[in-house]
Amino acid sequence: MSTLRLEDLKQYSDALRTRQGEAINVRFVEPRDTEELQHYFRSLSTRSRYNRFFGAISELPKGLLHDFLQVGERERFTVVATKMVDGFETIVAEARYALHAETATLEFGLSVDDRWQGHGIATALMKNLECRAAALGAEHMFGDTLRSNETMISLARKSGFAFVNHPDDWKLVRFDKEIAVAPKDIPCASWRLAALSRQADSPSASA
Repeated sequence: MSTLRLEDLKQYSDALRTRQGEAINVRFVEPRDTEELQHYFRSLSTRSRYNRFFGAISELPKGLLHDFLQVGERERFTVVATKMVDGFETIVAEARYALHAETATLEFGLSVDDRWQGHGIATALMKNLECRAAALGAEHMFGDTLRSNETMISLARKSGFAFVNHPDDWKLVRFDKEIAVAPKDIPCASWRLAALSRQADSPSASA
């Protein structure tokens, strides 16, 4: 089980930068994001939605939307990357990840708004996910993508992932990476808070 304390989701937020130095906030999704999240997926191009869900959908079905909004349930989490656009907090990317504690692995998928692709958001988000995975105790992280999704394959390769055949579907390829985030340089709030929690719970902390 994870050591995240989800009473206050905002404490797990991170400030990232695009390649151009623009500020991006990565945070857990909240119930208030329901309409904005649905609008985000509707605004993706047909190809982007197909690449994200391996099928043709125009929006998140009600059941899947509900799943996206449940943070921490069955060790599954959704984060959104937001940017201030014309004075409004706007979702420009999202990621969903799940911890498989029995294998110490974290599975993830992500997407970036077509209008914001090419700004380095996916690269920054991928690195942030690596840190969040480490905070949960994962030793590897992996994702699946369509063999035709050259953009995601290129991103994974540049991010240091190795490629293997998908165990169940020949149309997909799996990319996997051993997590090697240096503890001395804690680059996300999740890891910092997890480290503080472990210190508080250790016998030496109260000695």
